Amino acid sequence: MLYCSQIIFIFAHQFVLINTLKIKYFKEMTKADIVNEISKNTGIEKVTVQKTVEAFMETVKDSLVEGKNVYLRGFGSYVVKKRAEKTARNISKNTTIIIPAHNIPSFKPAKSFVAKVKKQVK
Repeated sequence: MLYCSQIIFIFAHQFVLINTLKIKYFKEMTKADIVNEISKNTGIEKVTVQKTVEAFMETVKDSLVEGKNVYLRGFGSYVVKKRAEKTARNISKNTTIIIPAHNIPSFKPAKSFVAKVKKQVK
């Protein structure tokens, strides 16, 4: 029986492989497509894979909400970025508005991930 950490590793590995190929074969990929691919490639039931994928996404979201960054070696990093306060224009009312400082989630792919995409996606 596979443990959750093994399934997440398989998910991350399959996600990299699928993302490098999706531009060639798919215009986009949904969560259901990811679940189907992982299930097909690992032989694990779709229900189990779906629960694992959803648990993975919830764990990443919860960690970022708590201010903790998530680092997945060879895949990338989910980090919280701080946006500074700035002024903007409301063109329709011709007024200046202030956008307060805020945090925003961000993903930075690993160097090996970027290199593989640059090399294989045309």
